[in-house]
Amino acid sequence: MSFEFLSLETIQEFAHNYGYWAVFLGILLENLGVPLPGETITIVGGFLAGSGELNYWYVLGCAIAGATLGGNFGYAIGRYGGWPLLLKLGKIFRFREEQLFDLKEQFSKNAAKAVFLGRFIALLRIFASPLAGIAEMPFWKFSLFNILGAASWASVMVSLSYFFGQVVSLEQLVAWAAKFAVFALLLVVAWIVIPIWLESRTLDKTK
Repeated sequence: MSFEFLSLETIQEFAHNYGYWAVFLGILLENLGVPLPGETITIVGGFLAGSGELNYWYVLGCAIAGATLGGNFGYAIGRYGGWPLLLKLGKIFRFREEQLFDLKEQFSKNAAKAVFLGRFIALLRIFASPLAGIAEMPFWKFSLFNILGAASWASVMVSLSYFFGQVVSLEQLVAWAAKFAVFALLLVVAWIVIPIWLESRTLDKTK
């Protein structure tokens, strides 16, 4: 995703000055909803590791720790305050409580997949954990898929930028990651919206 108020040069300087803390806090704060490009910061961290400025394993460990801890905070927010907030938002956008409850039930059936795969999808990386809390996903189950998802995502992002950063520009790496995240988001939206649209058309025909 694009954060025009933070240029890639600014992010590079931030990562250069604060090193591992930049990677850890970047993805942690993004998971809490703070508008920081955590994915880009992680990619920059891997890129700097590839150039020898940072240690690969430390960058990877900070990315996993930040993503995991941020996910836990997001889950807690959703579990203990997310449902009342969702009901208020539902009233603003004219969703009935029954409709929101149905959405909650649908998400709970796919919560494990959302928590794990959501790391690779724009926006869902931020909202999957609070939604898991709202859906009252068992914490032990959430923790398992949160850690697995964080480790998988961090390994891919850091490794790609570490190895490919030696032959591909940082700008290109960031652009590829952003395009993939948005494309994945569009697939998820289509996967959710199309069945609902088809069901509504079927109901209209039966009336």
